[in-house]
Amino acid sequence: MQKLEKIYEGKAKVLYTTSDENLLIQYFKDDATAFNALKKAVIDGKGVLNNFISEFIMLEISKSGIPTHFVKRLNEREQLVRKAKIIPLEVIIRNIVAGSMTKRLGIEEGVVLSNPVFEICYKDDSLQDPIINDDHAIHVLKVVTKDQLDQIKKYSLEINQFLKNAFAAINIKLVDFKIEFGFDASGNIILADEISPDSCRLWDSSTSEKLDKDRFRRDLGGLVEAYSDVASRLGIKIN
Repeated sequence: MQKLEKIYEGKAKVLYTTSDENLLIQYFKDDATAFNALKKAVIDGKGVLNNFISEFIMLEISKSGIPTHFVKRLNEREQLVRKAKIIPLEVIIRNIVAGSMTKRLGIEEGVVLSNPVFEICYKDDSLQDPIINDDHAIHVLKVVTKDQLDQIKKYSLEINQFLKNAFAAINIKLVDFKIEFGFDASGNIILADEISPDSCRLWDSSTSEKLDKDRFRRDLGGLVEAYSDVASRLGIKIN
């Protein structure tokens, strides 16, 4: 598959067109960002780990019947993915209180929620991705219909249950995670972007050691080592 024009560069990935108009190449960078890119660094090897971990998770999610943009991994840093029109909503599923929820609601980090909490944010860096409600998404921003948002919520909660079970099996708590969806060429909603320790909060079940990007956010160090630990527990072999 021939890589052609760069059409998008985000905080952690780059997208290129290919010789097939319905397929893109997604390249994983080593860049690390936090706090809406106010904090930045380059961490050697991060992109490779995210590529392999996201490949593993996307393939497993696909087996459960949830459509994704993932086609195949091409090499250490690149994936072939289906082209999708990204819906400008960031979906967050929370199982344990952490991060911005702690600050917004004044609840101590680590409190286990009785049910998963579904949140959506409007993806706009200039507005710092504000949290919004269903009516904002459907009636104000008009980026989805009610039926589409219901489908997104259904998929998100199913993904959450799968991830919780998968990580619990390797002694890891799934605290929360963020995902994105898009429309494929036929207008169907599909899971896009990535699922990796960059986009999930993961704590060791025994020690509560952080195994995710909070190691960068909080200057804890050892980010690559933590991501490598997650990959190893999942049985992923990095070439």
